[in-house]
Amino acid sequence: MSWRTVVVSTHSKLEYKMGYLVCRNEQIKKIHLSEISTLIVESTAVSFTAALVCELIKNKINIVFCDEQHNPHSQLLPLNGSHDASKKLKTQIEWNENIRNEVWTEIVANKIYQQAKHLKDLGCEQYKMLYSYIEELQPCDVSNREGHAAKVYFNALFGLSFSRNKQCFSNSALDYGYAIILSAFNRAVVANGYNTQMGLYHRNEFNPFNFSCDLMEPFRVLVDRVVFSMAGETLDVDSKRLLQNILNIKVSIVGKEYSVSDAINIYCKSVFNALCTGDLSQISFYEL
Repeated sequence: MSWRTVVVSTHSKLEYKMGYLVCRNEQIKKIHLSEISTLIVESTAVSFTAALVCELIKNKINIVFCDEQHNPHSQLLPLNGSHDASKKLKTQIEWNENIRNEVWTEIVANKIYQQAKHLKDLGCEQYKMLYSYIEELQPCDVSNREGHAAKVYFNALFGLSFSRNKQCFSNSALDYGYAIILSAFNRAVVANGYNTQMGLYHRNEFNPFNFSCDLMEPFRVLVDRVVFSMAGETLDVDSKRLLQNILNIKVSIVGKEYSVSDAINIYCKSVFNALCTGDLSQISFYEL
């Protein structure tokens, strides 16, 4: 499995040669495509050859482009990530509504569990309240335990005055990290032939990544853990490198240790199987 997160942050020309990504700037660097999981183009002064773009897509490498502020701005995804994409789309449209709701409930429960575990690791007593929210979960979370848990969780981490709508270092870092995680989920969804727009719970007509947003919920806590450990007032290069490295953190899933990038692929496939078969026991969640 691929494992490198490659960041290009200076004026460069990227090209393809005999299985390698070749980066030309002050120096010439080569990285075999089989090693690359994610390519982050952090500078707008980077040029590509068409041959390289095609090979990156063929190898299902996650390609993220940043804007002039060096923040994730867009992503390159294939038109068809799987040979049977049309069949998968038909399957996705026909997923049973009850199963969709049950899967979403499982995802929410694990998200709250991961948040509670984070608070417990930090010695915050609020973790007990989050565990009680898991016990109170109803199908499709109709009582919005997820929202209540999020309020308790973020207030415990960043203080009672914290709001996700507030402009501050923590929110900038969270948004940056979530964007990196989301890009990995987009790649996993498309690579398996499914559509990112048609979500289980997220159904915003202006969001092209509703399904990916559903799937990524338990993995947001990995970003929260990193951001909580960071100190600063501006999102500098060092902070971004820490957040970009989240995809390389080791977690346990299906009884083995994998990078977050590989764990996302395993987890997504397990959710797809659960949606297709109606067997919730097939869903595999990660553990730290």
